[in-house]
Amino acid sequence: MKSNNPKNRKGQEEMVGFALIIIFVSVIILVFLGFSLNKNRQSLESYEAESFIISSLQYSTECKDYYGYVSLNDLIFMCNSDTKCRDGSDSCNILNSTLNGLLNQSWRVTENSPVKGYELNIVSNTGGVIPEIMVGNKTRNSQGTLQTFSKGGASVNITFSVFN
Repeated sequence: MKSNNPKNRKGQEEMVGFALIIIFVSVIILVFLGFSLNKNRQSLESYEAESFIISSLQYSTECKDYYGYVSLNDLIFMCNSDTKCRDGSDSCNILNSTLNGLLNQSWRVTENSPVKGYELNIVSNTGGVIPEIMVGNKTRNSQGTLQTFSKGGASVNITFSVFN
């Protein structure tokens, strides 16, 4: 038996309306969730630049001293004081090539990547000149770090910024 009771029909219309609202809100939540996940995947975190610098300073370079291969940290101070490697190689040339190699492998600057550019500055309190490395474009959105290291009375500030 079919009921033509207006109360039943009104209740069914309200349930259909409620279901449509739930579906509509769910779609909106999924769209916002999709945008937020996509955005987070494409952005850089501040700890990434700091971790890169700290770990890079422990990297063993081609330069040797009397104890063996020199870390990047020690090579910076060797370049700052114009000390040559044990085989007579220029420590600043090795520093520059090592830094460029590490940066190019770790922070690929391409059109579709989240990294649009990076800049590395090493400044010494003794006036030693260590070349600045700049690749790509500077943007308003960046993550960076400043690390200060000392050795034998010399102090070095390393500033690294990644632009996205």
